[in-house]
Amino acid sequence: MLKILFALVAVAILGGVVVLATWEMPPPTATHEKVIPNERFQ
Repeated sequence: MLKILFALVAVAILGGVVVLATWEMPPPTATHEKVIPNERFQ
């Protein structure tokens, strides 16, 4: 029973690694603007 559990955990981990290595995740497209007060540069 322990060997089967170990095999299932190993397959799940390897599957996750393969998915993360081959997944073409798109970069975020939202723009972020932060206003910095002029007092910080004086």
